[in-house]
Amino acid sequence: MAGFDYDLFVIGAGSGGVRASRIAAGHGARVGICEDDLVGGTCVIRGCVPKKLLVYGSHVSEDIEDAAAYGWTIAHPSFNWATLRDNVQKEVMRLNGVYKNLLKGAKVDLVVGRGRLMDAHTIAVGERTVTADKILLATGARPWRPDIEGADLAIVSDDAFHLQELPKRVVIVGGGYIAVEFAGIFNGLGADVTMVVRRERVLRGFDEECRQAVQDGMIAKGVAFRTGAQITRLQRGGNAITATFADGTSIDADVVMYATGRHPNTAGLGLEKVGVHLDKAGAVAVDEWSRTTVDNIYAVGDVTNRLNLTPVAILEGHCFADTVFGNRPRKPDHRDVPSAVFSQPQLATVGLGEEQARQVYGDVHVYDARFRPMKYTLSGREQRTFMKLVVDAASDRVVGVHMVGDDAAELIQGIAIAVKAGATKAIFDATVGIHPTAGEEFVTMRTRRPDPAPTAKAAE
Repeated sequence: MAGFDYDLFVIGAGSGGVRASRIAAGHGARVGICEDDLVGGTCVIRGCVPKKLLVYGSHVSEDIEDAAAYGWTIAHPSFNWATLRDNVQKEVMRLNGVYKNLLKGAKVDLVVGRGRLMDAHTIAVGERTVTADKILLATGARPWRPDIEGADLAIVSDDAFHLQELPKRVVIVGGGYIAVEFAGIFNGLGADVTMVVRRERVLRGFDEECRQAVQDGMIAKGVAFRTGAQITRLQRGGNAITATFADGTSIDADVVMYATGRHPNTAGLGLEKVGVHLDKAGAVAVDEWSRTTVDNIYAVGDVTNRLNLTPVAILEGHCFADTVFGNRPRKPDHRDVPSAVFSQPQLATVGLGEEQARQVYGDVHVYDARFRPMKYTLSGREQRTFMKLVVDAASDRVVGVHMVGDDAAELIQGIAIAVKAGATKAIFDATVGIHPTAGEEFVTMRTRRPDPAPTAKAAE
């Protein structure tokens, strides 16, 4: 290693790259990292952190409406988009500084610029060239942009944080988590929102009943849906953008946002030159140790398209550093990873959906609960919570827990520990609930839902 500038050089200072570099440095490695943007990656700069702050801001309108039932009079409330937008960006810049200080404190060299591989041990960053024994690719992913007429008129999620004005009419194309989250944000802030979804329901891949519960909740809050639809053209007409559908109908909007997936950031990295292979989806192909097809080059996070969640990228980066530099070999475990969609209503889940569980285990027992949260009994808000346990009938082990409703993510994070530990339904039943809470429902469900299971297919 002495013949190289660094023992490890990381391309991309997002969550996975920063964690890997800090842990490797803590093991005694000489580490450098490059970034051509703010430090912190998608989550901190243009993803989950600023997006959740917008979710908080958009939900205040409902809190104000419900306040009257609790005796509060709030006269003439008003909203200022510029204030929320700018405050969110201030927090992003604060976190950028925090991440830089974390690198500095770990004695990791930050090199500003975009990195590209010259050979298996040489990286060019701008006009500078560095060498390293090991290289880690942690470049993340980018939003997909449509290839249709007028595509330049559309925005993607990156752009939504910097809009000069709050649009009054928003069309969001896509049915994934980014699409439903921004639909809730714009709707909560007072915009008329229409979602354009190619399928009949949002959030493909999640438990079917949860998908329906989220979509029903969004409709109840005023979000409109065009299902089974596809936009073929965008045109500017005065102050509006006209989106034309494949069936010839159209809709006018102030903003059209595409949230139809993300692609791994591999372009311009010089991967082909050094023999790093990509898979069919264009992601960096890695083995279970995060090693690429070049022995000394590794990759973690969204650029590998394994399980694209920030905590997973952090896990992968930590495992890599422990394995390669800490003499503590360990592989990232992608089983039973909890996740959340900060839609309105919120969705969180850990383990298998019912449809997946039936494919894996065959005979499963399902327990569920639907109710109006106590918070809304005074205000009369018609918002429902849905909870669901999926149990392997043979072992009694809880293999899936799902929730749609307020604070779903906070609750499922705790429940995930039990699922990861292999808790059985009997253990859930033996646990005393906290009353009055929504969470107590998870330990008081006793009546098994009768078969047959719902007929919807997970692949829909």
